[in-house]
Amino acid sequence: MAVRTPDPEPEPDDGMEGFGAAQPSRDSNPGWLSEYELAEARRHLPMLYVEAIPVRTDGSGQVTEIGILLRSTPMGEMTRTIVSGRVRFGETIRDALFRHVENDLGPMAFPLLPPQPLPFTVAEYFPMPGVSAYHDDRQHAVSLAFVVPVTGTCEPRQDALEVTWFSPEAAASDTVAAEMEGGRGTLIRLALANLGLLR
Repeated sequence: MAVRTPDPEPEPDDGMEGFGAAQPSRDSNPGWLSEYELAEARRHLPMLYVEAIPVRTDGSGQVTEIGILLRSTPMGEMTRTIVSGRVRFGETIRDALFRHVENDLGPMAFPLLPPQPLPFTVAEYFPMPGVSAYHDDRQHAVSLAFVVPVTGTCEPRQDALEVTWFSPEAAASDTVAAEMEGGRGTLIRLALANLGLLR
C-alpha cells in the first residue's frame, strides 16, 4: 500500500469555495501553488511540513491520552495518521501548526501552543522505501514534529473520519503502529519517549 504525507484540500482561506472550484490567484494567496507547480517543486526540492500529535493532559500536566486520526484512503482502506501539512511561503512555524491543528481537529480544539514551539524531532520522508523510518511515495519531505496539548472538543475535518483517543500504552502498541501511515508509529513512539511515557 502506498502511503503519503497527508495533503488535505485547500481550506476556505486558500480561496477555494468547494470541490471543483478554481485555484486561487497568486494575488489572493501568494503562498499557494497550482497542482503543476507543486508537482514540479516536489520533483526538485524537499517540502517542509509540520506534524502535530494532539494530547490531553490531567490537572498536573501529565499526558493521559494521545489523539490519532482515522481516515479512509482513495482506495477505501482505513488508516491512522496524525495532524500534518505543508508550511506556506512566508508563514511562521507556529502559524502553520495552529492552522493545521484547526483544519484537522476543528476550530474548537483549542490547542495550547507556546510562543516559540520546539519540535521533539525532525522526520525525513523519502519516496524510496528504506532510506529512513518514514515514507511518502510523492516526495522528499522534511517534517518538524510537535506534541500539542488540546483542551477543547475535537471534531475532525478535511479527510479525517474521527479522532481516537488512546492511552499512551495503547498508542505505543504494535497494533496501532501497523495501522499508521508512512511510519508514523515510530513518530508516536518518539513523542512518548520524549514525554517520558515509553516503558
